[in-house]
Amino acid sequence: MASVRSNAKPSARERLLAAANELFYAEGVQSVGIDRVIEHAGVAKASLYNTFGGKEQLVRAYLDTRHAGTADRLTRAVAEHDTPREQMLAVFESQGRQFDRPDFHGCAFIRAGAEASPGGLVQEAADAFRGWMRELFTRLAAEAGAADPDTLGRQLQLLYDGAGISALMDHDSTVAAASRAAAAVLIAAATGASAEV
Repeated sequence: MASVRSNAKPSARERLLAAANELFYAEGVQSVGIDRVIEHAGVAKASLYNTFGGKEQLVRAYLDTRHAGTADRLTRAVAEHDTPREQMLAVFESQGRQFDRPDFHGCAFIRAGAEASPGGLVQEAADAFRGWMRELFTRLAAEAGAADPDTLGRQLQLLYDGAGISALMDHDSTVAAASRAAAAVLIAAATGASAEV
């Protein structure tokens, strides 16, 4: 049986999401107008409104796509390690690899959430991602035997957020090593284990 090659052009939804991802992440949600996204995607204006309804829904879909991609990347990084301590540190290692990318512009959720109207779809998407991150750290902290997994989870999330902001604002990817080392110390203090870096 011959294999079937697909030369199908991406759908209007796929093109709009790709354009939104590129433009919103690089330049910010508020500074990029809907007409630029439409032009960059090469679709008719009606395609955006028929597919998403409006800009806020497009931004929500863009953030949902980034959430899925980040969750997949971090889940794979965690799965490569055996112990919860190593798994927590793997999150920081994975984050650190993003800092060296030429298209690194910080955390999409922090940036979009800072620009969002309270209670809107964009804020919901940012909150959902942050909740997922906190749950990941808290679950791994509990599995590592932390006396207070919620506190360690929150501390690690603060460290994760700070590392991303520092890498962006200081243009310094070496912050990744410092954040991983600080995470190792926090984990050791919370679990009574050695702080091997």
